[in-house]
Amino acid sequence: MRVLFISILLLSLQGLSFAQSLNDTEQSILNSVDASYDDALEFLIENVNMNSGSMNPAGVQALGKRYIEAYSNLGFETEWVDQSEVNRGGHFIARKKGNSGLKLLLIGHLDTVFEPDSPFQKAEMTSDTTLAGPGIADMKAGNVMILYALKALNEAGALEDATITVVYTGDEEKAGKPTSISRYHLVEAAKQSDIALGFETASGWDYATVARRSSNSWNIEITGVQAHSSGVFSDRVGAGSVYEAARILNRFYEELHEEYLTFNAAMIVGGNEISFDEEQLKGSMSGKTNIVPKKTIIQGDLRYLTEEQGERVVRKMEAIVSESLPQTESVFRFNPGYPPMAPTEGNMKVLEVLSGVSEDMGIGPVEAYDPGRRGAADISFVASYVHGLDGLGAMGGGAHSPREYLHLPSYKKLTQRAALLIYRLIQMDEL
Repeated sequence: MRVLFISILLLSLQGLSFAQSLNDTEQSILNSVDASYDDALEFLIENVNMNSGSMNPAGVQALGKRYIEAYSNLGFETEWVDQSEVNRGGHFIARKKGNSGLKLLLIGHLDTVFEPDSPFQKAEMTSDTTLAGPGIADMKAGNVMILYALKALNEAGALEDATITVVYTGDEEKAGKPTSISRYHLVEAAKQSDIALGFETASGWDYATVARRSSNSWNIEITGVQAHSSGVFSDRVGAGSVYEAARILNRFYEELHEEYLTFNAAMIVGGNEISFDEEQLKGSMSGKTNIVPKKTIIQGDLRYLTEEQGERVVRKMEAIVSESLPQTESVFRFNPGYPPMAPTEGNMKVLEVLSGVSEDMGIGPVEAYDPGRRGAADISFVASYVHGLDGLGAMGGGAHSPREYLHLPSYKKLTQRAALLIYRLIQMDEL
């Protein structure tokens, strides 16, 4: 499947009107979102002002308590999943069980990249249309969207027989290791669901995410013969570890290029005496220009669109690494991280439902966003179990920077669209 890419167009909300194909319940849902908009913004600002950096367990837990209260008031069963085993704050889960319609999993995350020592800590209006704050777009606004969309459905009496699970992870920005533990409850929730909807930042009105590339790391440790530089390239000394590193990286660059694949070599440390901390991603070295270097370490990133692509590329990387220059030896290690969310027919069908909602609201059709322009996300861990769609959250920009902001004029309309998407899916028995 060829995923379409067109430049993002942020449309003005002025002049948009609802089409006549919305039924009375759907119009009631839209009215409820409208009526609660000020409350939603107040709750969002409270969220943003609570530090919940990935490595601040107490902050993540404090924010989770606010959602325990909010979802309990909606009649959901709530649970806090401890994650101290992987040195993280934990996950929030809310469940509502019914007997009809497609079973939904709604995904958000409580944590941000801004730890307590960051100078960026509070929400602030920076213009008439932008509300800035740490994690506001990625993705506290998306979390609030889910809550207030469900509130609107509840007020319209549309949740009575629905089965919905909400999972807000506490470590999306820096997942606890191993992910078999930190993502266990998310995966188990997916196994009991039909469709997963992710509320990461939206890529404009016209797009949603049917596919995401993986996010993994790789490491190469190269050993050579330490000797006087006058002997380099001789049968006894060979090429040294740095030349072998250069050979490997050049071969990667020449032979691995293909669509939706990236293989960034991010860090390299080489010399006679080196140290490298993989957890903190810090290294140091010492040596002299007249000594052939004994050891080199390369650390990199690998992203691909499908498991088949990943398996094939890793085999090719291993083969290239194994062809060592004289008197060198290299060990390649692939470190799985976030799996890919491959484009599937089921994902496209969910997109069709969203597009129909969008057109009925007078916003216009929605197309698949280019997966090469999106990073990995929690929905990728469940992509092999359920149909899915991501990028349903708020519009904004500057994520992971002190310029992060929410585009306010679009926020209410996107919440309304999300609420109608959820409503239509829980009315369906199959896609």
